[in-house]
Amino acid sequence: MGTAIRVELWHEDPAMGETALDAVMEEMHRVDRAMSPFKPESELSRLNREAAKAPVRVSKEMFELVARSIEFSKLSEGAFDITFASVGCMFDYRNGVKPTAEQVAAALPSINYRHIRLDPRQCTIRFVRDKVKIDLGGIAKGHAVDNCVALLKARGVREALVVAGGDSRVLGDKRGRPWMIGIRDPRHKDIMVATLPLVDAAISTSGDYERYFEADGVRYHHILDPRTGTSATGARSVTIIGPDATTTEGISKSVFIMGPERGIRFAESLPGIDAVIIDGAGHMHTTAGLARESTAARDA
Repeated sequence: MGTAIRVELWHEDPAMGETALDAVMEEMHRVDRAMSPFKPESELSRLNREAAKAPVRVSKEMFELVARSIEFSKLSEGAFDITFASVGCMFDYRNGVKPTAEQVAAALPSINYRHIRLDPRQCTIRFVRDKVKIDLGGIAKGHAVDNCVALLKARGVREALVVAGGDSRVLGDKRGRPWMIGIRDPRHKDIMVATLPLVDAAISTSGDYERYFEADGVRYHHILDPRTGTSATGARSVTIIGPDATTTEGISKSVFIMGPERGIRFAESLPGIDAVIIDGAGHMHTTAGLARESTAARDA
């Protein structure tokens, strides 16, 4: 998944705790092997090679995650769209390579989640347009984190933190206190702009500093606006708090693309969801629920 993995847990039996840690790391590697767009042997890569030619039979896990991605697309009115990879595949952030405006224009019609056809009876996926590609980078890490939390629960772990890059989920509390999760300054990695106390919750941050390069004064980052095929510019980072990491990751990408005003309204329309947005000028915006909690904490 191209990101750092971190796990903290408490277990009465140290040996069982070590076994649980090993299970988490193996699950992260398993998801990466299946869903990496960079591994030619992955299930995702096979799908991108073959699905425009004929329906491709996929695993139940892949089918359900693509279906969930389409649900986010519909919920966000297209802000979240895994077919962004139809243009995104032409970027190389490590080497500072970007497509030309002509290449973006030619590939842009391939970005549309409606090009994906799902057949639940056959468990197949098909792309109805040539040159469509998908990338699960906006949801797969959250999915992996949720899987790992389920594995820990099954092994009797009741207090844990699982982190995959910007996506985290806490199980229970931290020995009687909340887990304290920081939100970093998008322009200064060693500075935290906020710290949130969490118990049994997930939190995802999407930022324009995760994978990017700059050229001619423009920051080209990996969160592409499906409408334009170019990097979204309304926010520097978006943090979403919610019940599970698959949800918070998908919503964080959606809100990032929407921008602060529409993004806050969208987050506030969803039950159990809160948001912290650092906009393009570096100003912070929060949903009303978080603002009330912050006021109550100061007054306590």
